[in-house]
Amino acid sequence: MSASRRSGTTDELGPDEPERPGPDGSDLLAALLDGMDAALCAFDADGVVTHWNREAERILGWSAREAVGRRGFAGWAVREADAPEVESRLTSAMHAPGRQVHEFALLTKDGGRVLVRTQSAAVHGSDGKPAGLYCAFSEVHAQIDLERSIALSEALLEDASWGVVLVDADLRPAVVNAHAARALGTGRTTVLGRPLGELLTRGVEELENALTHVLAEGAPPAPAEMWVGVRSPDGENRRCWRSGFLRLASPLTEEPVPLGVAWLFQDVTEAKVGEQEAALLRFRANQLHRASRAAAECEDPAEAATVHLDFALAGFADHAVIDRVEWPPAADGEASGGGSGARRLVRVAATPSGGPGPSALTGHAGLPVRYADGHPALQCVARAGSVRASAGTVAAEEAREWARARQWPEDTVHALCAVLRSRGRTLGVVTFLRGAGRSPFERSDATYAEDVAVRIAGSLDLAGATDPGAQGAAGGIEGGIA
Repeated sequence: MSASRRSGTTDELGPDEPERPGPDGSDLLAALLDGMDAALCAFDADGVVTHWNREAERILGWSAREAVGRRGFAGWAVREADAPEVESRLTSAMHAPGRQVHEFALLTKDGGRVLVRTQSAAVHGSDGKPAGLYCAFSEVHAQIDLERSIALSEALLEDASWGVVLVDADLRPAVVNAHAARALGTGRTTVLGRPLGELLTRGVEELENALTHVLAEGAPPAPAEMWVGVRSPDGENRRCWRSGFLRLASPLTEEPVPLGVAWLFQDVTEAKVGEQEAALLRFRANQLHRASRAAAECEDPAEAATVHLDFALAGFADHAVIDRVEWPPAADGEASGGGSGARRLVRVAATPSGGPGPSALTGHAGLPVRYADGHPALQCVARAGSVRASAGTVAAEEAREWARARQWPEDTVHALCAVLRSRGRTLGVVTFLRGAGRSPFERSDATYAEDVAVRIAGSLDLAGATDPGAQGAAGGIEGGIA
C-alpha cells in the first residue's frame, strides 16, 4: 500500500483503484549504473566487488555475472605482480577525504591491457564509518580527449587572439570571449542576449543570413570576409572581419539538435585596406600607361587630351570637364595676358552628362563659362593647386541646386579640380565630378587627378603651340601661383 493509504487518507487513485506499480530501488540503481558513460565498480569493506556496470563490461570484457563477488582485481582484472600496488591505491581512498585519482593498467578478458584513469571515493554507512568504496574509470585516451576538448573550449573563450561568439538558435550572443567583446566595443556580459542589430550598424543582414544558413545546413567550406560597422561613442567604426562558422549540436541526443552557432572572427581591416589600395594603385598606373600609349597615336594634341580624360574617368568619376584659361583682349600698350581684366575659363572638352560616351571637344566659339566668384575651378586656377568640393549631407533638391549653381550636371555631389600646368604656366583646370552613389574625393584621389592633369596640360600646351590663334588667345598665366 502507498504511504497515504497506510496513514488512513485517500489518494487520487480512489478507494477501489489498484496502485500503480513502480520500479523498486534495485531496478532503479541498475538502470542508473548501466546508463552511465563511465565504467563503475564498487567494493564492500572486505574488497569484494558488489557492482559492475555495462561500460566496465565494454572496456574490460568481463560481465557483471563474472565480476560481482570476486575479491579485488588480482588474477583477473590486474596482473598478479601489479595487484598489491593497485589494491593499496584503491583501498587508500576508503580512509581519505574526497576523491582519489590514479592511473594504472587493467587486464581485459582476452588478455590485453588497458591503461585507465580512476576516480575512487569511500562509501560511508549509516554510522558514518567506511562501508566500502566505488571506483569510476575510463580509458586514458578517452579521458585525455575529453580534457583536451574542455581545455580547448576554455582557451577559446578566454585567451584566444581572435573573436569567439557562441550564438543561440535565436541569433543572440550566448557566450562572448574577451577578444570579441573588445572588437564589439562592449563588455562580455553586457552583450549577452542582445540582438546583433544593437551592436552593429551595418553588415547585420549579411551576418544573420550566414548564421541562419549554418543552423540549417552546416558550416560553410571556407571563411567569409564581412564588412561591418561597429557602434562606438565616436560614431561608426567600419571593420572587415574574416569569419568562420560552426554549427553546435547536442551530443546527448540521438538526432542532432542545433544548440546554436560558434562564430569565430579575426579583424583583417588593415590587410584588406592595404590590398584595396594596392589594387587601386595598380589599376590607375595601368590606366595612365594605356592612356599615354593611346594619346601617342593621336595626330591632334587636343584629341590626345580627351583620350587622357576618358581613360582617367574609368572607375574614378562620373563626369569630367576641361577648361582653359583665357585673358580678355589686351589694351593698347599692354602685353597679351597681362591686362587688368579678370581671367576667364573657356570650355575645351567635356564628357556627356546624359549617358556614357567619349569626351567631346567643345568651346570652338571661345565663349567663357559662367562661373561665379569663388567657384572651385577659379580657386584652383588662383591657387595653382587641387581643390575639393562636396554638397555634403543635404536633401536631394538642395544637392541639385548646389550643382546647378556651379554649372555642373544636376546629379553631381562631389567635385575635384586639378590645375593644368605646363612649362611654368597655368593653362587651365580639369574638373572630375561624382554622383551620390560614390564617396567624396580623398587625398589619394587628388594625387591621381594631378597625374592626369600633367598629361592633359602637356597635350593642351602642344595644341596651343601648333595653333597660333589658340596660343595667342590663351596666353596662360606666366609663372603660376604656388
